[in-house]
Amino acid sequence: MKKHGYAILNSYSEIFFLRNAALGIFFFFATLLNPNLALSGIISVVAAYLFARFIRMERNYLKFGYYTYNPLLVGLSIGYLFKINPLTIFFLITAGILTLMLTVMLSHLFWHYLRLPILSLPFVFVSSIAYLASLKYSNLFVTGLYAHSDFSCNLNLPFWLAGFFKSLGAILFLPYVIPGIALAILILLSSRILFMLAVAGYYLGTIITALLVGSSSQAFSNILHFNYILIAMAVGSIFLIPSLKSYGLALAAVCTSIIFLKSVEVFWSTYGIPGFTLPFNFISLSFIYALGLVQYPQIAKYIKATPEETLDFYISNIRRYRGHEKTLALPFFGSWNVWQGFNGQWTHQHSWKYAYDFIITDEKGKSHKSQGTALNDYYAFGKPVLSPTRGRVVKIINHLEDNPAGQVDKTNAWGNLVILRDEREFFVELSHFKKDSIEVKEGAWVERGAFLGLCGNSGYSPQPHIHIQAQETEEIGSFTIPFSFVSYTANQQYFANNLPDEKTLVAPVFTEKSLDIKTSFLLDNLYKYQVLKNDKIVDKIEMAVKIAADGTFYFDTGKGHLYFGKHEGTFYCYHLEGADRYLKTIFLALPRLPLAYRKGLQWKDVIPVGVITQGWRKGLVQFISSFYHRFAQVEASLTYQTENRIAGQISSNLMRFKKNTMVELDDYLGFKSFTVDNIKLMRITDETFRD
Repeated sequence: MKKHGYAILNSYSEIFFLRNAALGIFFFFATLLNPNLALSGIISVVAAYLFARFIRMERNYLKFGYYTYNPLLVGLSIGYLFKINPLTIFFLITAGILTLMLTVMLSHLFWHYLRLPILSLPFVFVSSIAYLASLKYSNLFVTGLYAHSDFSCNLNLPFWLAGFFKSLGAILFLPYVIPGIALAILILLSSRILFMLAVAGYYLGTIITALLVGSSSQAFSNILHFNYILIAMAVGSIFLIPSLKSYGLALAAVCTSIIFLKSVEVFWSTYGIPGFTLPFNFISLSFIYALGLVQYPQIAKYIKATPEETLDFYISNIRRYRGHEKTLALPFFGSWNVWQGFNGQWTHQHSWKYAYDFIITDEKGKSHKSQGTALNDYYAFGKPVLSPTRGRVVKIINHLEDNPAGQVDKTNAWGNLVILRDEREFFVELSHFKKDSIEVKEGAWVERGAFLGLCGNSGYSPQPHIHIQAQETEEIGSFTIPFSFVSYTANQQYFANNLPDEKTLVAPVFTEKSLDIKTSFLLDNLYKYQVLKNDKIVDKIEMAVKIAADGTFYFDTGKGHLYFGKHEGTFYCYHLEGADRYLKTIFLALPRLPLAYRKGLQWKDVIPVGVITQGWRKGLVQFISSFYHRFAQVEASLTYQTENRIAGQISSNLMRFKKNTMVELDDYLGFKSFTVDNIKLMRITDETFRD
């Protein structure tokens, strides 16, 4: 029953783009100002929820309220018009079920074909249908219409302020000042970003409307201006990452909705029904779809419980996971120097700008010995070239002569080459091989790290080097596309996925089997730890390995989830859910781990602000960060002291936060201990745990 209750309460908070069952309780209590309205909403949403369970919809699909907030809105809209009686109960139940089915259908169609949310379109459709149908139900009108309680007290507020609260209350069909004030307080406490956008959207849209109609009092008395509130919140902070640019787009969306809102009022009034949230839906979906087509970089891929959490997740992830989805390994052994990178000064320009060149240099930075007149003088000449990915060989050229040092072949610019079709559906070209050194054949399958041939000086190459690029097609010299390198060191620092700077010494890092095994956690494995504070036992915890619906593993303590996984040679703690302070300790101590040991190897990471601070400090930092994403950054610096011991430090100058960390790996599987300052989690046996 508790889970069912949470699912229904989430329907209330979902109306305001929030995902919080506790908050849903307060929104429900707000509707009790009109008991008939509140009961109607409950009947409709419960009917929809029970029908969803009857047709065996997965509970995971229902628990967040996404599929049931539209039936709730329909119930509220009917309850605003008709009082509860047997006829309206039937009306509410059937309307709720119809809205659910329409929600499921539109959700699939919109996401599959348009990659769009449905917002409250099902509510608009079904409420409009219900209002139109009710015009023919004379008995429903005779028995159902009722006089609303008088909540018209404006508390002597000026019309421009009362108008905002009435419009806000109208979202829950309570177009009065007192309910509006209550909702404003709830939104402010839940999300400062949402509240700011609600205010900005409403007043921008209403002031412009006042200028167009020539009457401020008329403009501020129009409760349909809640559409401006919803548009600003949705565009500025829900479906886009909160930022100055997103706020500007939200206000632009509000401006474009002004004409549309008035036209809807005129058209819908012909049939005697309100425009509901049609302007909000049409404008918001138009902006989201258009921004998706132009690949606007700050579209929210993961929407969290509040805009602040979405922002924190985005900021930390964009800093934590640099590079691109198209990842390649460095195509060589040992240490090489980056001769030319993306947008290089010589040949990496225009449509061929996404490419890298590598050479070998000595301690003096020279790429050759002696005078460099012979090809054998160059350190890179004749060195093995390895496959940077796994895929199939689609093209080779192997017969071209190597140029004398300092000369180039302009006719065959790419020289001897290998083109691979990556299993992820893009192509990789490696160029300038030594003549007749390529050992693979067209059509052969190669694994990452497989020997391809030897570094040479064929094609447009003044000195022996390895050229690598990702490209759209298998054609020689096709236009290039962005990519990045994984698991390498640059100047003795480890990078999981990044692009090295020019004139940087880089070397590939290969996953060690022992570390790979130690971090291979099996489903339902249970790990037990004593908690020590200043070396005194203060608590004990258990955490089990579980798997989420998307296949991601997580540690579960019953109070929170710590999601983790391995990718391209690195073990990651991805993100934390819940308020378990001990899982937070693990996250802080080891946000990531290279699966290869080098004594003194260092690496860096970024910790989400929400992990190290709570309460008003967290809210303030996240709010300011929406205007400047680099406002607060929590950095972690870690070092391999020994093969099983990692020391680290977490710091934030702005928040005056600094903690030392230590992690000890078990000799066989998992982690022996995690330490953050004076708090230590020490792994124990079942016998010790019982004691």
